[in-house]
Amino acid sequence: MFTTEEIMQLIQSLIWLLAGVGVFIVGMNFLSNALEKSAGNGMKKLLGKISNNRFSGVGVGAGVTAIVQSSSATSVMVIGLVNAGVMTLMQATSIIMGANIGTTVTGVLVALKNDFFDMAMYLLAFIGVMMGFFKQEKVKIAGSLCSGLGLIFVGLNLMSSEQAFGNPLVERVFIGIFQAIDFPLLLIFVGVIFTALIQSSSAATGVVITMVGTGILPLDLALFIVLGANIGTCVTALLASMGANANSKRVAFIHFTFNVIGTILFTALIWIFKDTTINILTSLFPGDNVMSLQMRVSLFHVIFNVTTTLLLLPFVKQLVNISCIVIKEKPETKEQFSLKFVDERLLSTPSIALMQVKKEMEYMFDLVEFNIKNSFDSICNGSTQNSQTIATNEKIINFTNNALTKYLISLFPLAPESDEKKIGAYFHVLNDLERIGDHAENFHEIGLEVLNKQLSFSEVAKNEFIDMHKKVMEMLNVSKNAFEKLDHDQLPILADIENQVDVLKKNLTASHFARLAEGNCDVEMSPYYSTIVLGLERVADHLVNVGYSILNPTGSQKENG
Repeated sequence: MFTTEEIMQLIQSLIWLLAGVGVFIVGMNFLSNALEKSAGNGMKKLLGKISNNRFSGVGVGAGVTAIVQSSSATSVMVIGLVNAGVMTLMQATSIIMGANIGTTVTGVLVALKNDFFDMAMYLLAFIGVMMGFFKQEKVKIAGSLCSGLGLIFVGLNLMSSEQAFGNPLVERVFIGIFQAIDFPLLLIFVGVIFTALIQSSSAATGVVITMVGTGILPLDLALFIVLGANIGTCVTALLASMGANANSKRVAFIHFTFNVIGTILFTALIWIFKDTTINILTSLFPGDNVMSLQMRVSLFHVIFNVTTTLLLLPFVKQLVNISCIVIKEKPETKEQFSLKFVDERLLSTPSIALMQVKKEMEYMFDLVEFNIKNSFDSICNGSTQNSQTIATNEKIINFTNNALTKYLISLFPLAPESDEKKIGAYFHVLNDLERIGDHAENFHEIGLEVLNKQLSFSEVAKNEFIDMHKKVMEMLNVSKNAFEKLDHDQLPILADIENQVDVLKKNLTASHFARLAEGNCDVEMSPYYSTIVLGLERVADHLVNVGYSILNPTGSQKENG
């Protein structure tokens, strides 16, 4: 039994340990967010290299995780991309494997700490906080990176301090606990639960490495806890997949299965050849100093993830097939509209989320282009062939406008200052595309109404607005190229065609009234003709806004000279 004083000492040590874990996790989040913001373009390039090549996928996974310093964050990002239909299961599986390798970087950093390094990190944390008071976005990001890296080591020092583990009573209690659970499966279970609770395998591994360095946790027991931590980290991905489609759930299942298989293999290996394993790790890092003790755990973590990846990489297809057998597709229900490339889970990585928003807008642009192009079939040819498609596209355009607007509102406070202008531009572009879609719908309705009333335009009138329509379609292609490719060279061309459309509108309006005066135009057709010409001119204005949005958030040509 413990005395009241001893119980208070234990509680105090536990508080120091938890405080250290908390500071470590805060530091990890600071570092992760800063790296993601500063390396957003690098992550885009890495994800742009996604292919069906397994080795390429592993490289991308390892690279992205090295940037964001969290395999859980990479897994959630991948689940979001799969749910958005951007990535296949085969691609996602190899990336998840690579993510497990990328997360070992944190363990190596933790193991390298020493007194001089710790002092440097304390100073770095202070400098980072001071840099946070600057107004420049780049300086703030660099400050977050410095303070995050510093806080990681502040947290580690709190965990390994005398207040946490320096008391002989505390050491005796912890040693007694580990002796009581000196059974591989129990130790793995401890690793799973601890990691699941703090939702960070890096923090869990950091605690284990620190405890080994203080001598409280023997190396042979630590290895099993590290194995459990690799399973526990899957909990974040499993939670992220809830409410997602079947493929996203399969990604989380594959991540879990991958780590479980690796853990089973290494558990059997260490259980049977425990002395040999310990001797190999000890021979690689001899001595009883703290760094040697910690590097043994860190090296094991690296070996586990690299070996498991090499063993299971040839069986990616089989893992995918098993996931499809375990997780079935739900029976198809009545189709509801949903975004194709955007997912709420991607908000954790704003640069990737913004990249996906642009893809969604490009898809919206394709729908607008189809509707503007085909809405004239009913006017010119009396065709109703594309009526259903135009109506469906218009609903999707409206849905996309509303859904993306809400998504951008959520994304705005999370994105770096450098992306604020781009997000502002996207708000305006969405509105312009939606308005163009409305005009296309109006053109189609005019065609149907004229058809139902058995009316017709004169050949002269028809040829006039067909010419104007061709000019607008030419503008649409130029505006689309400017927006999608950020091609500034297209903007003068766009402005020139828009001027031609304005001249056409004046000329067509004048010729229309001349025909009316001469009695060569049916008065009943006059409102339809005027609405078409005015609508095409409005579409041209919106297309100018879309094109010039790459220079100015409002898309106003005049504001850009």
